[in-house]
Amino acid sequence: MFRTVMTLAVLLCAIAGNAQEKLNQSPAVTFGPYEYEAKPDGDQFAKFFPRKAPAVGPLLIRKGDKLAIIGDSITQQLMYSRMIETYLTVCEPELAVTVRQYGWSGEKADGFLRRMDQDCLRFEPTLATLCYGMNDARYRPFDVTNGRWYRDHYTAVVRKLKSANCRVVVGSPGCSGKIATWVKQRSGTLDEHNLNLCALRDIAIDIAQTEGVRFTDHFWPMYQQQVFANQKYSTPEKPYRVAGKDGIHPGWAGHVMMAYGFLHSMGLSGDLGTITISLADSQATAQNGHTVDSFSDGKASITSTRYPFCATGAIDDENAIRSGMTLVPFNQELNQLMLKVTGLQTASAKVIWGDQSQTFSANELTAGINLADRFVVNPFSSAFRSVDEAVAKKQAFETHQIKKVFHGKAGKQDMEKAVKETEAERTPLAAAIAQAFVPVSHVIQVVPVD
Repeated sequence: MFRTVMTLAVLLCAIAGNAQEKLNQSPAVTFGPYEYEAKPDGDQFAKFFPRKAPAVGPLLIRKGDKLAIIGDSITQQLMYSRMIETYLTVCEPELAVTVRQYGWSGEKADGFLRRMDQDCLRFEPTLATLCYGMNDARYRPFDVTNGRWYRDHYTAVVRKLKSANCRVVVGSPGCSGKIATWVKQRSGTLDEHNLNLCALRDIAIDIAQTEGVRFTDHFWPMYQQQVFANQKYSTPEKPYRVAGKDGIHPGWAGHVMMAYGFLHSMGLSGDLGTITISLADSQATAQNGHTVDSFSDGKASITSTRYPFCATGAIDDENAIRSGMTLVPFNQELNQLMLKVTGLQTASAKVIWGDQSQTFSANELTAGINLADRFVVNPFSSAFRSVDEAVAKKQAFETHQIKKVFHGKAGKQDMEKAVKETEAERTPLAAAIAQAFVPVSHVIQVVPVD
C-alpha cells in the first residue's frame, strides 16, 4: 500500500512538473523579414524608413461585386471614388460591378465603425476599399498609444466587413503638404506629421497581413511625388501640390494616385483591347471589347463596347487628371488600348483617329502604341464624359443620402422609410450611368508617310 501511494505521488509530481515546464515555455519567436521600401536620396527622405509594402496578389474583384468605397473627407471629395467607379464601368464592363461611396468629412476609423451597420452593411457589399489615417493621426507627432488606438479600430472595421463576407482593401493615409491650421489641437512640425502618417501606414500594412486582406499604399508614393512633382512642375507663380492647396485634401493629380493605388491593388490587368492592322494582308482584327466592322485602304471601322479612360488637362496642373497620370503608371498598367500595325513599307505612318492625327515610326507601330496614352482627345471622349458625369451625380446623392437623410431627421424618425425613399431616388441615378454607357463607333486610318 505504501509503495503504491509513493508511486502515485511520484507520478503526480512528474505530471505537475511537466505542466509547470510547459507553462514556463514561451512560444518561439519569429524573426523577420525586416525589409524597407527603396528610399530616394535627398534630405526630404532621410528621416523616413517605410516598411516594404506587400506585393499585389491575383485578381481580387469578381463579377457582380458590390463595391463600397469608404473613408473620410478625402473620400467625400468624390474624386478618387468617382475615378474608380467610372473606370470599372467603362474599362471593365464585363465585371458588372456596382458602387457606393461612404465618405464622411472629419471621420476616423471609430466613426465608421459606429455607423457601418446602418449606412453600409445593410446594402451587403462584397468588396470594400478603406482609407483612414489622416484624421486618426490627430495632426500631431506619433505616439505608441494612438498607434495602438488606430490599429484596434481599423482592425475592428476590417473584421466586421470580413464577417459580412466582404473582401477588403486596406488603404493607408496619404501625406501632408502643410500643417492643418484649422485643427485647434494640432502640434508638432510638418515632418513630424508625415512621420506619424508613415507610422500609421506601417500599422495598416500589419493589419492587412494579419487579417489576410489587400493593402494599398497611398503615403509613400504620394510623399515621394510631393517632392519630385513639385521639383518638375512648380513655378513661382503656380505651385504644384500633390497633397492639395490646403496640404491635406489632394487635387485631381493626388486623387489619380489614390485611384491607381486601389485599382492596382485589386489585381486588374489594364488590358483594354488590341486593334491589329495588317497592311500586307489588307485586313484588321480587334479583341477584348472591340469589333472590326469593315476595313479597306488602311481604314478600319470599329465598334467598341469597352472604353479607355479618357482624361485631358495640362501636364503641369495639379488639378488635372492627365497630370496625375504622369505621377503613377496609370496608362501603362491600367489603361492600355493598343494599336499594332504590320506590313508598313515606309519608315513612318500617320495614324488618324477621329479628328486627331499623329505620326509614328514603323518600329513604334509594329511594337504597338497605346492609343489611350497618345491621343488625349479621341472618339471616346464625349461618351466617356457622359458616363463620368452620371457617376458624379449618383455619388453626390449618396453623400446626401447618408449624411443628410440617414443621419438627419428622417432617419431618426423612421430609418427604414428613409432608406426606401432615398433608394427610390438613387435608382434612376444608377440607371443613368448604364444608359450613358453606349457602344462607340470610330474609325482608325493608317496612312504611310514617305
